[in-house]
Amino acid sequence: MTETIPVPGGSVATRIALLSGPAQAQARAAATCTPGLAADPWSFDTVPGYGPGASLADPVPAGTPRQGELPAEYREAGAAELDERILRAKAALGSRVVILGHFYQRDEVVRHADFVGDSFQLARAARSRPEAEAIVFCGVHFMAETADLLSGPDQAVVLPNLAAGCSMADMADADSVAECWEQLTMLYGRAPESGGKQPVIPVTYMNSSAALKAFCGENGGIVCTSSNAASVLEWAFERGQRVLFFPDQHLGRNTAKAMGIPLEAMPLWNPRLPLGGNTPERLLQAKVLLWNGFCSVHKRFTVGQIEQARADHPGVRVIVHPECPMPVVDAADESGSTDYIQKATAAAPAGSTFAIGTEINMVNRLAAQHPEHTIFCLDPVICPCSTMYRIHPGYLAWVLEGLMSGEVRNRIAVPDAAAAAARTALERMLAVRP
Repeated sequence: MTETIPVPGGSVATRIALLSGPAQAQARAAATCTPGLAADPWSFDTVPGYGPGASLADPVPAGTPRQGELPAEYREAGAAELDERILRAKAALGSRVVILGHFYQRDEVVRHADFVGDSFQLARAARSRPEAEAIVFCGVHFMAETADLLSGPDQAVVLPNLAAGCSMADMADADSVAECWEQLTMLYGRAPESGGKQPVIPVTYMNSSAALKAFCGENGGIVCTSSNAASVLEWAFERGQRVLFFPDQHLGRNTAKAMGIPLEAMPLWNPRLPLGGNTPERLLQAKVLLWNGFCSVHKRFTVGQIEQARADHPGVRVIVHPECPMPVVDAADESGSTDYIQKATAAAPAGSTFAIGTEINMVNRLAAQHPEHTIFCLDPVICPCSTMYRIHPGYLAWVLEGLMSGEVRNRIAVPDAAAAAARTALERMLAVRP
């Protein structure tokens, strides 16, 4: 067995807080990826960057939204007071508001959500409460945009912290994708090829801006999530000779490989290089062109971690998210979306042992929900999604109390110029069953 420094139990936020004192300096250094995780998010909201956590080192594009200063009454309130204020606001607002919470949110926020799920499930949930005047999305920016696209015209979508973005989504911007498309159409042409199929179909992962969803809608493309990526690729290949998949190379590669597409038919597109760093011959032989993007949370998982888990826990069942690099997916027993991981652990016989390769808040919650199992994160270091972690009960209380007083704070609204085409791409996705 490997020697580890004991880490306190409880929610991820509680565990980090208990490691934040001077006496715990050694444990903190070994158990968390960023000392700044112990600070409240408003202490770094005004600073450019994704914040402490997995995406700390990712470059931030100019113009990335920042959150204004949270009023002192919310910054200074204790956990119990914030909890009480949220519950009071929810009771007062009733059916006028619905709260959506992603699996990766901290427990202190998820406990107040009316719906908890992955991006695909929450996309559907966003349109399930037409009577709600406001949808409070405890997730990240692209998710709130999607909720705005799928909700009614009179519904307001609120993101509690505007700084909750996504570094992966930011790795593919509208200008870079448009330039890529121009180069590809010059190479492939625009006329349908054999069988009436288009030369290339754009597919964007849900983790992308509304502008890129609109691009797909305008060019015969579609959106996918990790739950339905294989079904979406099948949809795309029925209509096109090739697929341009962005922004996550790993989900695209792992999904296409499982469908039998050889690696040599999946060139990587680097937007900083002509033809993405490829030869025309390589692109002409391509079936899936993979954008050079990734998730910093899932990039942390390694084959070595899987080997260590197997050595420490004989018979362990290793499940990883398909955003992990291909060698990690290949070394695991299974890969699947967050919903798949939820269902797999729930259906397993009592006494099962799981090593999970996905965001720590979700893994920690699964372990608490299933005491009959042994469940642990493949990565021994507490390193949550930097941007999901920006949503704090203080911000949730602030936006809910704003709604009580008739003020919509932090509204997310997709510009009309992009909304119709983005909605088209999303509707195509929702029509494809995983």
